[in-house]
Amino acid sequence: MHKLFLDIETLPAEQSKIETLRHLFDKKNPQFDQEKFDEFVSKTNFDGAFGRILCIGYAVDDEPAQNFYNENNEKETLQQFWHLVDAISSAPRNPQYPDYDLLFVGHNVMDFDLRFIYQRSIVLGVKPAYDLNFARYRSYPVFDTMKEWVKWANSSVSLDYLAYALDVPSSKTGGIDGSQVAQFFADGKVNDILEYCKRDVETTRAVYRKMVFEKPTARLF
Repeated sequence: MHKLFLDIETLPAEQSKIETLRHLFDKKNPQFDQEKFDEFVSKTNFDGAFGRILCIGYAVDDEPAQNFYNENNEKETLQQFWHLVDAISSAPRNPQYPDYDLLFVGHNVMDFDLRFIYQRSIVLGVKPAYDLNFARYRSYPVFDTMKEWVKWANSSVSLDYLAYALDVPSSKTGGIDGSQVAQFFADGKVNDILEYCKRDVETTRAVYRKMVFEKPTARLF
């Protein structure tokens, strides 16, 4: 069975969606407030309906972390991701209960990364390699390090928190974290974001291996 470690970096809605977002905003806010609207738009980076995927960081098994990134072409990034998923999956032996022999591993990946990828795939007309099961309270085919750490309690912890707890090098030590991605992008620092995304993948893999008592074989940054 292959393991696919992943992390995404997202951006707020592009300019062409502002009019649509203003219409949605006005429905709930009879009195327009520019500051509140700007905040509303900025938070679309958490929303697969209007936010965008800048890059998808990934690592297969012990391979070094890489990125799918295509400047101004989110659709191609999604196509590359699903092509990889298809390439490292196995055809199910039982179509009624399909098992593609691939484990997706990420931090908060069920409620954010994979969900966002699916939503953007629908919006942009990119058909997923297959319909991934998002059933909760299980660790296969998705191993969510956050969910597994809190054992599905109604609470959350950051990847940074787990890295420190498990004595793993944190990906947040390179001068950037997720809250700064949009500003780094606006400043033209795309390469910094891409490197940060790969560090997140490496940290996720190291955290996963600690959690399942698996000896590390990949060298961290």
